[in-house]
Amino acid sequence: MTLNVFSDPRSVAVVGASADPAKWGYWLARGALRGDGRRRVHLVNAKGASIEGAASVRSLDELAAHGEAPELVVLCAPAASVPAVIDQALAMGTKGFLGITAGIDAAHGEPGLERRLAERIRAAGARIVGPNCLGLYDAATDLELAWGTFAPGHLAVVSQSGQLGLELAGLAAHEGLGVSRFVSVGNQVDVTAAELLDDLVDHEQTRAVVLYLESFADARGLVATMARLRQAGKPVVVLTVGASEASRAAAQSHTGALTAATDVVRAACRAAGASLVETPAQAVELAHLLLGGPLPSGRRVAIVSDSGGQGAIAADTFARHALQVPRLSDVTRGALADLLPAAAAVANPVDLAGAGEQDLSTYARVVDVLAASGEVDAVVLSGYFGCYGADTPELVERELEVVGALAGVVGAQGRPVVVHSMSHDSVAVRSMREQAVPTMHTIDAVARSLELATTMAEDASRLVPGPVPAPTAESGKALDYLAGRDRLAAAGVAYPGAAAVRTAADLRDAAARLRAPYVLKAGWLEHKTEVGGVAVGLADATAAESAFVAMSSRLGEGEYVLEEMDRQADTVELIVGARRDGSFGPVVLVGLGGVQAEVYRDVQVALAPVGEAEARTMIESLRAHPLLDGWRGRPAVDVDAAARVVAALSRLLAEDPDLVECEINPLRVGPEGAVAVDALVLAADRAHPGERP
Repeated sequence: MTLNVFSDPRSVAVVGASADPAKWGYWLARGALRGDGRRRVHLVNAKGASIEGAASVRSLDELAAHGEAPELVVLCAPAASVPAVIDQALAMGTKGFLGITAGIDAAHGEPGLERRLAERIRAAGARIVGPNCLGLYDAATDLELAWGTFAPGHLAVVSQSGQLGLELAGLAAHEGLGVSRFVSVGNQVDVTAAELLDDLVDHEQTRAVVLYLESFADARGLVATMARLRQAGKPVVVLTVGASEASRAAAQSHTGALTAATDVVRAACRAAGASLVETPAQAVELAHLLLGGPLPSGRRVAIVSDSGGQGAIAADTFARHALQVPRLSDVTRGALADLLPAAAAVANPVDLAGAGEQDLSTYARVVDVLAASGEVDAVVLSGYFGCYGADTPELVERELEVVGALAGVVGAQGRPVVVHSMSHDSVAVRSMREQAVPTMHTIDAVARSLELATTMAEDASRLVPGPVPAPTAESGKALDYLAGRDRLAAAGVAYPGAAAVRTAADLRDAAARLRAPYVLKAGWLEHKTEVGGVAVGLADATAAESAFVAMSSRLGEGEYVLEEMDRQADTVELIVGARRDGSFGPVVLVGLGGVQAEVYRDVQVALAPVGEAEARTMIESLRAHPLLDGWRGRPAVDVDAAARVVAALSRLLAEDPDLVECEINPLRVGPEGAVAVDALVLAADRAHPGERP
């Protein structure tokens, strides 16, 4: 069934309505009554009290006696009475329940009762949001069933925490943003956040979404839903506490240690074209920019300021947020010089040198020149503008005229104009926010929001990873080194020649077939370096045999591996790994490798599988990328070969449900290609060829 019952029900009954303004039941009743011009509203109060001038009934039975069957029932009654209320409502034909009441399991001493009630509701053809939620609101249909007060607008808020969702709505109102729909999802025993997000795709009044989640059920489906919202022109901003499943805690590789939960959530957001932020304030600031007009198509920013100091601070702040402040062309500098005093700076940042005070229209004329130049992707106006009318009331109308001109520039040039104003809430600031000119109180907020919005635009072309086979096991057993090598080599990863050896005679035979210098490895150990299970640079067969005798005397019998030593010059070592996240499924990682991988923690993470183009983008996003691109005269290495390995490992794990984790550390990438000299493969704990008994 559709979720229309939670957005525009024909009738509502608030069970637990109260005349006491300090109680939840009062707020729910008051909000419900505000929509009584659109739907029938029934208030259920055990004492039959009058609430806000409206009569109530003592139970749902009284409504049934009069042939009334509420389509949506709000459960705000004591937890002990909720199961009986649900049964009454289902018998009457109710199609939806909004579960405000918390602690139902505890009140009855029955763990899992909430889930069983949800199953009963679903079996009857109905649905429930919650329980333990703060409520919902829909501006388009006058549906207000929540604690708090909402201003109508275009921002949807879906939150697993009711109070944090209310904070988001309050911060939005403070920034002049209204709410189109608000849903607190609570315990999600039935209706999920993903379903509620999907219901927003065709919600006409919603133009952007803020989502707060603490856990991620059906995470791949959630990613697909966020991508559909993006394609519908409704970008999603995500806030979380890093609650991806902690399968990484049991990981046996560097990959597990290097992929923090929030890294995986961020990768999921990028795959969907959404954006992960860190605080409620950041979420609302970004939403403000997303709702405010066109988004930047690149990272080039022009800064206009009426203070040299503020312009310089803005330039430094933008640089820290990976935004560019390019020097303007001679033509554009000349056009600006014609508008400004001789003392003005026109290279970027542009310092008006007092021209704004002399003629307020200068602000809009300078912004227009920059937006029309084609040399920048966004224009930021930083400083006093927005304060003139507040400090000098005679200038209110003149300042508002300039606001209109700035909005006209946005419409004509199709580029964003963002204002950092020293006024938080003047008449001019409110007007700019209403006219697609986002206005923020700090330059930090402007820079951070522009960076995030630009990244969202860059991610819009990404392919959304599809569903993957369910894994056959949550944990796995490491394959012996050669068996692991074989699995990765079959996927397209290049390895040096190698052979298994158990005796000195085996080693001499292998040395005769392989090319020196050699590497000797204890093939059954997962982490060889830490226990002396690797010997490198063995110049000939004699050195290799000596190393074997010494190593086997310390570590005991087992399958050792003699391997040709990679002799590429000018290489850079990377780590490439793939593992299964407990919520989002297969993820792939690439980063600076070697034994110091966990020290540098220079990694990029993506949902698997990825193609070679995205893999290359991941590599180019590493802080260490200059090392691969030719550092201090060294030749550039074959990044395309490294990207093929990243893509291969991502496909291998995504397509083979028996694999739990795989890793290459290091992958030696040189000018002529990429060679793996390590293999860690964890597979489902059952018989596998090459598995050590």
